[in-house]
Amino acid sequence: MAATDFTTLGKYDIVRAIGRGAMGTVYEGFDPIIARRVAIKTVSLDRADDPEAAEDLLRFKREAQAAGRLTHPNIVGVYDYGETETLAYIVMEFVEGDTLKSLLDRGERFAVADALRMMEALLAGLAYSHDHGVIHRDIKPANVMITRDGRVKLADFGVARIESSSLTQAGTMIGTPSYMSPEQFMGQTIDARTDIYSAGVLLYQLLTGEKPFEGSVTGIMHKVLNTEPPAASALSVSVTPALDAVVRRAMTKRPEDRFASARDFAAALHTSDAPADGDATMIAPTARPAPRPAAASAPAIQPATALERPKSRTPIIAAAAAIVLLLAAGGGFLLLGGKPKPQKQAAPPQAAPATQPQPKAAAAPPTPAPKPADLAAIRSSIAAAIAPVPCTLLHGTTTATRADLHGLVGVSAVPALRAALSHPPIQVGLLYRGFDGPYCGLIGAIRPFAPVFANPDQRLDLHLVGNVTKLAKGQHIVVELGLPSWPAYVEVDYVSSSGSIYRLYPSAQMPASLHQAGGTLELGRKPGPQWAVGAPYGEDMILAIASSAPIDILPKSPSSDITTFLPALKTALSGLKSQGADISTAAILLDTVRK
Repeated sequence: MAATDFTTLGKYDIVRAIGRGAMGTVYEGFDPIIARRVAIKTVSLDRADDPEAAEDLLRFKREAQAAGRLTHPNIVGVYDYGETETLAYIVMEFVEGDTLKSLLDRGERFAVADALRMMEALLAGLAYSHDHGVIHRDIKPANVMITRDGRVKLADFGVARIESSSLTQAGTMIGTPSYMSPEQFMGQTIDARTDIYSAGVLLYQLLTGEKPFEGSVTGIMHKVLNTEPPAASALSVSVTPALDAVVRRAMTKRPEDRFASARDFAAALHTSDAPADGDATMIAPTARPAPRPAAASAPAIQPATALERPKSRTPIIAAAAAIVLLLAAGGGFLLLGGKPKPQKQAAPPQAAPATQPQPKAAAAPPTPAPKPADLAAIRSSIAAAIAPVPCTLLHGTTTATRADLHGLVGVSAVPALRAALSHPPIQVGLLYRGFDGPYCGLIGAIRPFAPVFANPDQRLDLHLVGNVTKLAKGQHIVVELGLPSWPAYVEVDYVSSSGSIYRLYPSAQMPASLHQAGGTLELGRKPGPQWAVGAPYGEDMILAIASSAPIDILPKSPSSDITTFLPALKTALSGLKSQGADISTAAILLDTVRK
């Protein structure tokens, strides 16, 4: 990133430029008076006589005026506004995280529970904004931030309308076409219900991975005014009829038919989030445990040392049946349960509308809920059923009526896993990512130290910052670990689909050390070593080990291959176990692509 030509702006120190756009530059700044990091958004005043530049400045001031009156956990805070001879600037809350658009553009998909959690937080911010007379008018993924600790923050009030302001009159069309309401397209006077519509579009995209209307501006406008999008459940079978109805009402064309407020919208989401008829067998889109979102995983900077790997010896070719499952699951995860029930036939075109009650088959008598005292036995039963199935790395949680498992499963192990869970003691939900790389031996070695129902405090949490699962050429690999509740040494290794292995940590720049209990460790940012994706591309693995005793796997070699590394890994883990060390292991998969 190019250096700035100034080091201060008003009372604020300029640290670095963190983004550039058509209107100006955003900097990381520092308020020396109260010792606070800030983001400083600027717009040039050099073109004040240009009508377009004058409109940009007007919107810029409107953003400061609108967001500056709002103080809410789900809204990016605005602290200050100022001007110099050449610049106008807004001083805002510094948010470490990523935009929802960035996550979606990288192929991230969200479980229904995660989508609803994000929407309820967004709607809380909208409700507060509307209560204070501010209508955002540009709700879209690019204006939603996901912070490192999982909070959702609404940003960019540059086209907001303030109820006491006459800056924007009826007849002016402002917004982003894919998310605009019918009344926005028609240039009518808008109110809070236009934000409700746009939030409904955003919910549709989170649930399905698709926008309800796409095409040219005129094409989108025609569809928004005259047609209905496919039901969300038609694109994702994890969407229930109740949730379909919520999306449909939020996106109805007449404002008076929508939810009257953001709070009503959120309340409807809350009541819609219930399992359908106790059906234990469902297929869901890509999902993961509730994320610990983090800073952007792929900064817009030139790649550092690329992981240039030997050309893959074995292409990744998934079995046809597995491909069908992965496509049906929306990107690699399958949710299944106990005894599967046949999928119901889709209603023919002449069937009654979805709002009318539909006949149901007689439900099987419910299984009595186990007593809390039985949970240990239930966990043991499920773990014992999974134990003989090779090439699986699963973690689980249980309640009195349900167990949920998630993790990695080799494609070849899927039939055996399904058979093992065909008669569970309680309903079982399984969210897994299937793979076909050379990783089964590694998973077999670390699995004894990653119990299915381990206490969360004892578990090593491994993910890429931002919870990304796909990176393109040149994007940085930034790893974050949540350490178990005991002081631990750590080793992190990168395993290529070609079989090559690279040690990420410890390294010459970051020697091994004993980390504090329950802490976090981030790898891949300055001043430590950095890594960027390079050829060949495919499905790679990152492997992590935490131990209360020093780890000694090929200590003198920062790179290896599976044939050498696997026996050394087994020997090292066996040695740690014989010492009585506490050990926890984890693994994740990462898709690397050319672009």
